[in-house]
Amino acid sequence: MGRVTFVIAAEIPAAAELVELYRSAGWTAYTDDPQRLVDAVSASYRVVTARSEAGELIGLVRTVSDGLTVAYIQDILVSPEHQRHGVGGALLDEVIAQTQDIRQLVLLTDAEQTQRAFYESRGLVEAHDFAPEPLRSFVLFR
Repeated sequence: MGRVTFVIAAEIPAAAELVELYRSAGWTAYTDDPQRLVDAVSASYRVVTARSEAGELIGLVRTVSDGLTVAYIQDILVSPEHQRHGVGGALLDEVIAQTQDIRQLVLLTDAEQTQRAFYESRGLVEAHDFAPEPLRSFVLFR
């Protein structure tokens, strides 16, 4: 599959297009409360979008951070019809560049093998594979 042409920018998308992007990706835990999604994205440390040549929102990555010691990639998503065209990689590369002076970049994601390969291709290491000592990760969802 070839690459599509898109523009990466730091911006907070409009509410309707933001909800539509999350909906298209099947992230209903976010779209069940659209205002909460809008508020969460607006309160993020960094938000980077990908837009098609026509201006359509096709991808987004957002981080939460103290800006000094740790940044969490909270969401990274690309609309299904634009996946596997370099959009997610460009978004992740931008976040890595924007957080280069922050000690830890952390991500929690699904256990799909293709995702592991994608994140490892950008230098991220799964917690239990970290060397010299493995790390543990813990989470509490509510």
